[in-house]
Amino acid sequence: MKEQKVCRVRIGNEEREYIAGTAYQQIAGDFQDRYHEDIVLVYVDGKLQELRKKLKRDCTLAFETTGGAIGHETYKRSMKLMLVKAVYDVVSREDIRKVRVHFSIGRGYYCTIEGNIALTQEFLDKVEQRMKEIAGLDVPIGKRTISTDEAIALFRRHGMYDKEKLFAYRRVSRVNIYNMNEFEDYFYGYMVPSAGYLKYFKLYLYDEGFVLQMPDRKEPTVVPEFAPRKKLFTVQKESVKWSDMQGIETVGALNDKVTKGDVQELVLVQEALQEKKIAEIAAQIAGRKDIKFVLIAGPSSSGKTTFSHRLSIQLRANGLVPRPLAVDNYFVEREENPRDENGDYDFECLEAVDISLFNRQMKELLEGKEVLIPRFNFVNGHKEYDGPTMKLGESDVLVIEGIHCLNPKLTEQLADENKFKIYISALTQLNIDEHNRIPSTDGRFLRRIVRDARTRGSSAQRTIRMWESVRRGEEKNIFPYQEEADIMFNSALVYELAVLKPYVERLLFAIDRDCPEYLEAKRLLKFLDYFVGIGSENIPMNSLLREFVGGGCFRV
Repeated sequence: MKEQKVCRVRIGNEEREYIAGTAYQQIAGDFQDRYHEDIVLVYVDGKLQELRKKLKRDCTLAFETTGGAIGHETYKRSMKLMLVKAVYDVVSREDIRKVRVHFSIGRGYYCTIEGNIALTQEFLDKVEQRMKEIAGLDVPIGKRTISTDEAIALFRRHGMYDKEKLFAYRRVSRVNIYNMNEFEDYFYGYMVPSAGYLKYFKLYLYDEGFVLQMPDRKEPTVVPEFAPRKKLFTVQKESVKWSDMQGIETVGALNDKVTKGDVQELVLVQEALQEKKIAEIAAQIAGRKDIKFVLIAGPSSSGKTTFSHRLSIQLRANGLVPRPLAVDNYFVEREENPRDENGDYDFECLEAVDISLFNRQMKELLEGKEVLIPRFNFVNGHKEYDGPTMKLGESDVLVIEGIHCLNPKLTEQLADENKFKIYISALTQLNIDEHNRIPSTDGRFLRRIVRDARTRGSSAQRTIRMWESVRRGEEKNIFPYQEEADIMFNSALVYELAVLKPYVERLLFAIDRDCPEYLEAKRLLKFLDYFVGIGSENIPMNSLLREFVGGGCFRV
């Protein structure tokens, strides 16, 4: 009888022995009681693996739970597989043309079903009950690797034509297919080993579809009540509808346009749509004679600066005189700046802004007084009053940009009728396929990597390292005030990821394999591999995308 190989496994400060061939899922089970959240993935000598994989050698392990960023995304991704499986269990495949996972809403995903079905509460209850049954049975999530040609044929048979089109442009020779019993699908990223992990969810009927509500990463076992942000939802739905009208719902469809259509026409139509939206916003402002403060806020890399310039041009076309003003010039003196939990200066909190001075000067401007606006010296950390004075004329409007511009406390002493608030964000309307969405954060992330390298000499490694902190600041200071906006503007361009691809790939390839940021770089590189790249020569000089790739007509 052949002797079984024994492997030494180090987890933290502890070392144990396991028989070679033991699934990491079993090892995770031995340590689960030491974690508050479910273990869903494992790092084997620093390399991320699914729990279905088996032990082969001596190694060091670390676990990823649903409380971690990657683990949380794994949970949500796996939940989509169970959802689509349940829909097909409740309704025959012949009655369904497509199940679409569109975009994030609340703490879940907005989804629709196209086909010969009535989307009612009764139907949704059946789907939810079936999902609970699948989770209760702990149905395994299987995985097999097939050739790309086999994958294309498979999805053609299943009527998943978005996936068929997607893989027609893939250069890799093999594709990973996941399954629950007889149902097979493709998902971009790792999955949990079985449905028993997917216990926390709820379905809500909403608008023309429904919402798959899931836990927040901070409380991965609690499903919060669905609280839609209606203004944000309206903008996202409108963007998806426009993409559908153009026949560009997915990456495969975009690749078709790039390779078989007129790229220049695609760019010009999208740019024309954005210019039309900006012109409409300017007309609204001009139509309200009491507006003196145009307040613009949005998360990182939304294109706020270029948007402000383009809006100012449209305001001038409407007979107004825009006057730019940066909230950053109203920072408190450095010694008064609050610090975060690590003892570092917190420049993103509202208390870092001299709200009293800001409101006093804005009221003085509104009263027609001449005001000496401060200029904040970021080197010595103090406001300086060495610039020209400002006085508002009858046709003047202040265009104010800052992360707190939608927070009512920033302008608490100013009358609402004098304010017009704009929220801008890059809300990606394009999805990889009908079940694999592209997070808007990824689009902004890629923009920032390119811009930081071009304008700040910052490496992709450094931008990746900082991104989690940036995201925390957005969650705290920007997203809670989205619905305060009078209007929302989507700065995402349906073609932009194809343009960003050649810029960002070389920056990501520069990250060494032994760096902590390599795993995220690898994920982004794999994601970009879906796209057929296009050059930037057709991008107009006033495009929002020029803020990131350069070559624009505005000083940004």
